[in-house]
Formats: sequence, C-alpha cells, structure tokens
Amino acid sequence: MNKALLLTLLWTTTLLAQPSSGKEVFETYCWGCHHQTAEAFGPPFNEIASKRSKQEIQAYIISPESMYKAFGYRRTAMTQFHLNDQELNLISDYILTFKGKK
Repeated sequence: MNKALLLTLLWTTTLLAQPSSGKEVFETYCWGCHHQTAEAFGPPFNEIASKRSKQEIQAYIISPESMYKAFGYRRTAMTQFHLNDQELNLISDYILTFKGKK
C-alpha cells in the first residue's frame, strides 16, 4: 500500500511540475533576456517570429552555439537550455503567436 501511495505522489508531483503554457516557459527561462515586442538583451519574440520557422526556433534553443552562424549572427550570447519536448513545443508555439505584432 505504501508503494502505491508513493508512486501516486511522485506521478502527481511530476505532472504538476510540468509547464502548461508557453508563457510559463517564457517566464521561467526567457524573460531575463527577451521581451515579447520590445528589444532587450536578446531580440523580441515578434522579430524572431517574423524571421524563423518553428523548427528554426527549436534548433536555436536546443543548440545556439551551433546555429548562430547559420542564422547570420556574429556571435551568440544565448545560454543553451535543456528543455524537454513539451517545453520546447510550448515556447516555440508561444514565440510564433507574436508574428505580425508590434
């Protein structure tokens, strides 16, 4: 019985720890350097969304060090984050919602 309770608690904790929106992922990892529509340390999401596909956004998040030259940047200051697939999909979809916004 104790094992079942422990497994249930572990499963519930894991589910609750997962972000449920791209905005949550943004607030956790991105907001220190990026803003949605204003220039900050990094480019705003509306600029990124106007230039990049979902796959390109995800590739840059996964490995900025190997992608910056392909994107035409002289260097990268972006930290490499180790997001899970759900977080990666949430943040890339969230970034793309700013396409065309000023």
